[in-house]
Order: sequence, then C-alpha cells, then structure tokens
Amino acid sequence: MTTTERPPRSPQSLGHDPADSWIAKVIAWSVENQLLVVVATLGLVLAGFFAIKHSPLDAIPDLSDTQVIIRTEFPGQSPQIIEDLVTYPLSTTLLGLPKTKAVRGFSLFGTSFVYVIFQDGVDPYWARSRVSEALVTVQRDLPEKAVVRMGPDATGVGWIYQYALVDRTGKRDLAQLRSLQDWFIKFELATVPGVSQVASVGGFVREFQVLIDPNRLRAFNIPLGRVREAVKASSMEVGGRVLEKSEMEWMIRSTGYVTTLEDLQQVVVFAQSGKPVLLTDVARVVEGPQMRRGVVELGGEGEVVGGIVVMRSGENALNVILGVKRKLEELARGLPQGVEIQTVYDRAPLIEGSVDYLKHKLMEEGIVVALVCVVFLLHLRSALVAIITLPLGILGAFVVMSAQGITANIMSLGGDCHCHRCHGRCIHRHGGKCPSDNERFGRGCGWTDAPETFDPFGPGGGTGVVL
Repeated sequence: MTTTERPPRSPQSLGHDPADSWIAKVIAWSVENQLLVVVATLGLVLAGFFAIKHSPLDAIPDLSDTQVIIRTEFPGQSPQIIEDLVTYPLSTTLLGLPKTKAVRGFSLFGTSFVYVIFQDGVDPYWARSRVSEALVTVQRDLPEKAVVRMGPDATGVGWIYQYALVDRTGKRDLAQLRSLQDWFIKFELATVPGVSQVASVGGFVREFQVLIDPNRLRAFNIPLGRVREAVKASSMEVGGRVLEKSEMEWMIRSTGYVTTLEDLQQVVVFAQSGKPVLLTDVARVVEGPQMRRGVVELGGEGEVVGGIVVMRSGENALNVILGVKRKLEELARGLPQGVEIQTVYDRAPLIEGSVDYLKHKLMEEGIVVALVCVVFLLHLRSALVAIITLPLGILGAFVVMSAQGITANIMSLGGDCHCHRCHGRCIHRHGGKCPSDNERFGRGCGWTDAPETFDPFGPGGGTGVVL
C-alpha cells in the first residue's frame, strides 16, 4: 500500500484568514482593554472562590432521577391482593401528576412499593408535595388497615455513613443495644443538618407477645376476636369532665396505658358469673423479640446493632459527615460503660482524597509547564500562560458547576484535571501560546501520513479535540 504525503494547508484552503476570526478579534480587544481584562479576571477569581466554598462536595456523582417512593404496609396479605387493593389504585392515581415521567409499582407479601419518577429539573420537594396531595385523595380508596408512608427525601447515593454499637464488656444483649440505638442515638443524629433519615439495623426489637392457649379459650367459650379487642382497649386513656370543689377545678381522667408486663397480664378479657377472666387465664404473656428479616455482623466476631445515616438530597456530603462525627463524639460520653460506637463506612476520606488529588495535579501541571517552558523554550513569560490559566480554568469550571447544581465529585474533578492537562500539553507544543486554526487542524496536531485521516489520539490530537 502506498500513501501520498498530505500537502501543507494554506489559509485560503481553509476558507478564511485566521487573522479575521472571532478569536483574533477577542485577543485584539483584550490587548486594547487590559484594565477590563484584569477586572474580569479578578471577578472570575472571586466568583470561583465563592463557588468552591459553597459547592457541595461528594465522592460519587448523583445521576439519579427525581423520584418519590411510597411504601404501603398491609400485613398478612398475598401479593395478588396487594396488587389489586393497594398497588393498582396508587399507581393509577399517581399517573396523573404533572411532570411525571414514569410510575412503577411492585407488590410483595404484605408490602407495596410505588416509585414515581419525575422529569429532569423538577424540584424534589415540589414533587413530594404533589405526591402528598395525591395520597390524601387516594387514601379513602385503600383498605382500612393499609398504612401508607412516603420515603425519605434522599437519593440512591445518600448512604454516606454507617456505624455499629459494640459492647466490649458483654453485659448487654442485642435487645438492649437496639433500644439504645432506637431511643437515644437515632433521635440525636436526626438533628444534624442535612440528615434525612437514620435507619436502625440488626439486634432485636423488644415487644410484648400474647401466646394464646386454644384449649383454654374453648374451655371459657371466648372467641379469639374478644381477646384481640380486650388487648387493644387495654392501652388507652379516657378523659372525663371537670369538677369544681373548694374553688378549685379537678380534672378527671382514666389512665390505662400498658407500661409493664404485669399491666398486660391483668387485662380483663371476659366476666363470667361476676368473676373476671384475665388475660393470663387464657394466654401466656411474655416479652420477646420482633420477627427479624436479617442480621448484621461485624468482622466475623458476631452480631451487632448498626445505624445507617442517609443524607438529604442536594446537601454537602462532607459537611453532613463531619456534623455526624461531631454529634457521635458528644453522644459517646453519655453511653453506658463498655458500649462503643465503631465506624463501619465513612465516605469522607474518599471525598477529601478527590479534592487533594485535584490540588496535587494542579500544582504538578503548573510546575511541569513552567520547567518545560524555561528549560526547553528558554522563555520565562511562556510559563506564566499555563501557571495563570490553569487555576483560572479550574475556578471557571467551579462557577459553571455551581450554576448548574453539579456537585464536586470524582467524575467532575477528574474531568477538570484531564482537560487542563491537555491544555497544558497544547501550550507546551506551541511555544507558550494556544495554536491557531491552521496549527490545530494541520499536520502539527494529529494528522497522520494517510491523506484525509485524523488521529484524535496522535500527537496533539487530544488537545485539538478538547480545545
């Protein structure tokens, strides 16, 4: 195969004179108005620093759609019943919401999930308010025992921190650690700005359990529904009227909340011939764990109780993690002796590493460009082009990212480093200045020996594409 060498291109072959291009006019205007250029540069620096200070930092880019999750609990029902009575009415009602892109429903045993996905650019809190209004309308069409809940205002990458409660002394069981997590640590962490939800995992949730003896029920001729109604009515309070006595008002009320196991055992189920039949006569009342759907283990040393911190959508992940750590340090002083909070997953080192990588590569590129310009070109002023433009380019990128609501993550920061590395190589190749149209699209920037062929990965080709 023979190839013919591509002849050098002239300005006339490109169809225009580079000196008449809009780039040349911008450069000429900048030279004539140096004060305005300096003022604009200072404005870019100030805007860039402001954007860096207020840009949300995260390690993982959030590419998820704006969506709202509705979970409905209907205990004891099959998936087909859940589909007919819960999932279908919810899905058909939510399909009519404005700016809705898709509605997806899933029916499981005793549980229904409906995902409402909105169009791009929709504010998540506007979407949640529309879904909340629709749920008020559809609630009357659902079964009485169906409990509808809306998911947290978070996305799929909101899982930013996870910890475990460990008892080094072995004096406390998993039920006590779970109670400590549910009634103390969880509520305190929910007060940290930016936290959407704190989910508890592992351990045992304590509850009162009534184990009914069917033989005793048959002996007393008591239906099972009577026992259920007696237990339900046992834990409640009733308010009465106000009595005036000795120029004072006396409030009358009946207290009946069940707080101990003995209170539940003394519930009257049925009265026969003036003799009450207590709950302990027909059943065994014990304190036991709630049915579990999974376990949490740490390091192969056994089960533990853990907590998952979920960040609110659009928040600064690094600031939220630092706030959670400070709150955990405060809570550690109030924990029982021997109980420790051990970090299991922390995204902060990954976020700080990505920012440090950007700083390191920016300094590295500036030093390399300066050395190349001074040693090989023997021209010190050419080094200032890269040393000044590289940081300005980074600041300008942060301004655009902040205006578009893009978080500073591994993908965006890595793209900044790559583009400015290509820009630095372009400046090295062309003696301290950006190439003209002839130089970018001629043989010096990626043309191979084959005619009419352009190699984007050849010498200078990547820079031409990026620029």
